[in-house]
Amino acid sequence: MAKRNSVSGTNIQNVRQQNAQSANAGANAGSSAGQFGTEFGSETDVQQVRQQNAQSQQNKSQSATDVTE
Repeated sequence: MAKRNSVSGTNIQNVRQQNAQSANAGANAGSSAGQFGTEFGSETDVQQVRQQNAQSQQNKSQSATDVTE
């Protein structure tokens, strides 16, 4: 098969091959996002995150009120 390049000069066939290899690796090893999600999820204090989110929302509400007054 002849080399086909995109307008920017990218080898299209090479990119397709890399994408296929990446997809196969992800299917065999599980998605990397899942691996990180598990790793960091075990170190996360859910209650603390919820508290921080609530505090952030409260601060946003106060900021919006301060601006309109």
